[in-house]
Amino acid sequence: MAQVDTAETGQGDAGRRDTGSGGLRAGIRRAIRTGSRPGPWKRGLVLAALALLLGLFMLLHAKIPNRIGNLGSLVETFLPWFGLFIPVLLAGALWRRSASAVAALLLPVMVWLNLFGGLLGDKSHPGSDLTVASHNVGAANPDPVGTARDLAASGADVLALQELTQQARGTYEKELAKAYPYHTVQGTVGLWSKLPLSDIQPVDIKMDYGPLADTKPIDVKMDYNRALRTTVTTDHGPLAVYVAHLGSARVNPRAGFWTAHRDRGAQALGSAIAAEQNERVVLLGDLNGTKDDRAFADITSRLRSAQDAAGDGFGFTWPAKFPVVRIDQILVRGVEPKSAWVLPATGSDHLPVAAGISW
Repeated sequence: MAQVDTAETGQGDAGRRDTGSGGLRAGIRRAIRTGSRPGPWKRGLVLAALALLLGLFMLLHAKIPNRIGNLGSLVETFLPWFGLFIPVLLAGALWRRSASAVAALLLPVMVWLNLFGGLLGDKSHPGSDLTVASHNVGAANPDPVGTARDLAASGADVLALQELTQQARGTYEKELAKAYPYHTVQGTVGLWSKLPLSDIQPVDIKMDYGPLADTKPIDVKMDYNRALRTTVTTDHGPLAVYVAHLGSARVNPRAGFWTAHRDRGAQALGSAIAAEQNERVVLLGDLNGTKDDRAFADITSRLRSAQDAAGDGFGFTWPAKFPVVRIDQILVRGVEPKSAWVLPATGSDHLPVAAGISW
C-alpha cells in the first residue's frame, strides 16, 4: 500500500507540474499576441502625423515662402478652408479607433480656433452714427440700373463703387443722384455720399508702372485710375475715406499665384494711409485679396477689419454665386465698427459689403 501511495503521489505532482508549465506557456503566448496587436495608441499613426502636420502648417503659414509661385500668399488666401481637413481626419481616427490620432487633432483644432474662432459668432451691436458700403459693380454687369437702385435702397450714407466703366458711369450717376447729393468719380472708382465731400484727389497705386509711366499725360492715366481719397464732413468731424480697386490676382501653371500689380498697389496704398493726417480713416474697396495675405501687411497693420470686429461669420464676397473668399473690404481706424454685413447679390460677380461705424 505504501508503494502505491508513493507512485500515485508522484504522478499527481508531475501532472500538476505539467499543468503549471502549460499554463505559463499559454500566458506567454497570449501576452505576445496582445502586445503585437495594435492598441488604441498604436493604431492610426499616419493619421496622427497628418493631423500634426496640418496644425503646424496653419500655425506657421507666415513662414511659407513666396519665392516659388507666391505659395505663401496663395495659402493665406484660402487659409480658413484648411479647417475642412479636421473633420476628415477625425472621421478617419474614429474609424481606426485611434487614440493617438484623436489626441493629435487637438493641435489643428486649437490653431484654427485661434486664427478664426472669433469669426464664428455675431459680434454686431445696434446703433451706429454712419453706414458705409462698398461694391465692385462689375464691368460686365448686365443690369447697372438695378444694381444702382439696390445700393441706394441699402440706406448707406457713404457708398463706394469700383470697376466703373465709361458706358455705365452715367447710369450710376443718374440712378444714385436722388439719394446721394455729393459724389466724385476718379477713373474707374467713385464715391457717393449724403454728406459733403472735400479734398478729393486720386491716389496713385502704381497701376501704370515702368520706364514709360512718367511720360503719359495725366488725363490718360486718369482713364484707368483705380483709387481715390476724399474727406467726408460729418457731425463728429472730418472722416478720411479711401476707395481702392487693386490689381487682379491670377493663378496659372507658369507663374503660380501671380499678384505683382496687386502687391505693388497694396504697398502704395499702405504708404498713402501711413501718411494720412486724419486720425479717422475708412478704406472701402476691392483689394483682390484677403486680410490674412501678407501682401497687405502695410495696410492691416494700420487699419482693422470691420467684419472681424463687428460682423457675423467670414463675410465671403467672391464669386457672388458661391463666395469662398472675402476680397471686398471695409477697414477702419479711429472709429468703432458697430456692425458689418454682406448685402444681397446684384448683377455683379462680387457681393456688396456694408458696415455701421460710430465715434
